[in-house]
Amino acid sequence: MRTNSLSAWILAVRPYSLGNSVILVLVASAMAWTDGGFRPGPAALCLAFALLMQCTANLVNDLWDFLKGADRPDRLGPDRAFAKGYITLPAMKAGIAGFTLAACAAGAGILCLTHGRLPYGGWELVAVGLACVVFAYFYTAGPWPLAYHGLGDAAVVLFFGLIPVGFTYYVQTGQWTAEVTLVALACGLVIDTMLMLNNFRDREEDARCGKRTIVVLTCAAVGRWGYLLLGLVPAALCLTLLAAGRTWAALLPLLYAAAHTATWRKMVRIDHGEELNVCLGETARNILLFGASLTIGILLG
Repeated sequence: MRTNSLSAWILAVRPYSLGNSVILVLVASAMAWTDGGFRPGPAALCLAFALLMQCTANLVNDLWDFLKGADRPDRLGPDRAFAKGYITLPAMKAGIAGFTLAACAAGAGILCLTHGRLPYGGWELVAVGLACVVFAYFYTAGPWPLAYHGLGDAAVVLFFGLIPVGFTYYVQTGQWTAEVTLVALACGLVIDTMLMLNNFRDREEDARCGKRTIVVLTCAAVGRWGYLLLGLVPAALCLTLLAAGRTWAALLPLLYAAAHTATWRKMVRIDHGEELNVCLGETARNILLFGASLTIGILLG
């Protein structure tokens, strides 16, 4: 692969994970549609912001995991562009800056479209946007990276669940409801299955380099059972939507629960090593299944 080529950058932004951002905006926008507040302009900009911020976080993670010694030549997970030498340090720094600025431009667009229409004039979104930028950098970078101190899972639930779903709905409707909070939490927990599986697979190398994930701080069993629960609890949360009359939104995610359980069985059987990457691919597929089934269910009522 040529250094700093388009193929190298595609590898670096991890396209297999970008569906996570897409489903968050789709779910929130479906909720806004059924509540009579869908606005295509803000929804599109929320999608752009989410995708650009995830690319930023992936690049920062690619760089700093290598600098901190977490990405070694014997890495079990998919190839990382910077660790493989496919992207140079100056290019990686420029790429991180570029994606960050592009995300900020999308955020400014959201602010312009919502200014004066939201309860606090839209300026509350500035604090949220800044928090997202801080998370993208300090998840793996800085003197006290969250992922290295057992806070990675909490950060994912917050920044890949509650914040993107809640605020995508908020910028369209000007409201934040209990139903949206429940759905946002379910999405965050589902997306955290990918991190839990990664940490379960990498538990030995993470322990060697001082990356103290929840699995490292506790034991492998927490990774196994934590992965299962992170998928089943969201399906249970969706079932509570029956009380709000959203029958399909409550029942369709059960398809995800079945697929997730099948992947968990395979994960337990494999237990360790590079073969767990098969489960990683299935987990990405299952997350998309959850997002699609929940979105369709919300629209069906």
